[in-house]
Amino acid sequence: MNFTESIAKDLIKQYSETLKALGKIDSKLYDLYNVKRGLRNSDGTGVQVGITRIGNVHGYIMNEWEKMPVKGELTYRGINIEDIVRGKGENFGFEETAFLLLFGYLPKREELEQFTELLSTYRDLPEGFMENVIMRPPSKDIMNKLAQSTLALYAYDENPEDMSRENILLQCIKLIARFPLIVTHSYQFRRHHFYNKSMYVHSPKPELSTAENFMRTIRSNKQFTKEESLLLDLALIVHAEHGAGNNSTFTCRVLSSTGTDTYSAIAAAIGSLKGPKHGGASNSVTAMLNNIKDNVSDWTDDDAIYDYLVKILQKEANDGTGLIYGMGHAVYTLDDPRAMLLKQSAAKLVKGTEQEKDFALVDAIERLTPKAFLEIKGDQKPMCANVDLYAGFVYSLLGIPVELYTPIFAIARIVGWSAHRMEEIFNDSRIIRPAYKPLLEKKEYIPIDER
Repeated sequence: MNFTESIAKDLIKQYSETLKALGKIDSKLYDLYNVKRGLRNSDGTGVQVGITRIGNVHGYIMNEWEKMPVKGELTYRGINIEDIVRGKGENFGFEETAFLLLFGYLPKREELEQFTELLSTYRDLPEGFMENVIMRPPSKDIMNKLAQSTLALYAYDENPEDMSRENILLQCIKLIARFPLIVTHSYQFRRHHFYNKSMYVHSPKPELSTAENFMRTIRSNKQFTKEESLLLDLALIVHAEHGAGNNSTFTCRVLSSTGTDTYSAIAAAIGSLKGPKHGGASNSVTAMLNNIKDNVSDWTDDDAIYDYLVKILQKEANDGTGLIYGMGHAVYTLDDPRAMLLKQSAAKLVKGTEQEKDFALVDAIERLTPKAFLEIKGDQKPMCANVDLYAGFVYSLLGIPVELYTPIFAIARIVGWSAHRMEEIFNDSRIIRPAYKPLLEKKEYIPIDER
């Protein structure tokens, strides 16, 4: 048979129908065999599979086997993130946060200066990397390009398989330093290649922070205000770590437990973060906000906003999924501290500007969604805004294109991934291998001529 593209597509369609005929697994079987779907217990709590000293997410307590809501708390190496943000004041805090997560303590001034200089030393990409990796082949999705670039860095590493503590730390620090430039260069080339727009390739400045350099390299004129870069710095701090159980960090730990190289483990984590149920959620929030703006004429009318939220829940509006993006969280119940920190800073920045009405709309969604859930779904559980509701708003406020939202998340979370990779490897961990209940009938092999 001479395969043509048409024949190949027909065959794939046929195979797809074969897969469809297999049918779905009956959901009742999960209960029958006590399967922890999504590594979750029946009450929604996570199945404990390990121990960590890096970060903790606290949103409820168990009281006599009942889940009791409490104020949300996120701690990095035991320090409350709200204290970290408050303590840094008007200084840039992402580098200090990275040091804390990697090494377990807050650096002294001289230590922080040395660490910041170390990151600056490794910010530049290897020679030829832009031309040979970022520009070949081009990719419309920056997260895919980031994952591809991460894997490609393996070839530029003289000791990519060296599993010594010193070498893995060096690899991680280089990735933390290089992620922002990989993202911004990928964004610029994407603009040029796919949309025929001018490409601006700006080099980072050693004296600037991670947030400042990012703002500088995505803008054609390299101009930004301190207020803008401080807001982005805050977003990086609150996204840097979220416990070992979040999907991308767990992915990194699963791969690290096999003994694979740093680049493979981090690239896998990037692939996890890209998913719309994880890091890609802020994009969905922005699309939803735009949809609400297009369909609700008066953004100050709570009744009109509420009615439209009800339509979204009933799958009659927005993308038809019935989801109100940016609301609810697997752990946080009463509030998400990350969302609150971003909300407070954004409120100050928009005061007296045109964006105040956009902020009020986001606030209305936060206030009205729990009521809509109670009316439509009868759900009386506490529901808070999660970080994605305000992260998307913050990025749009800064004029950051939506295709950069999830990559910014990765620029921050590479710190947490690095800390967890090292904790997994340096504690003589066992390879992570959960069990699955097989549902298979025994069959005999039939020779091909008898089928």
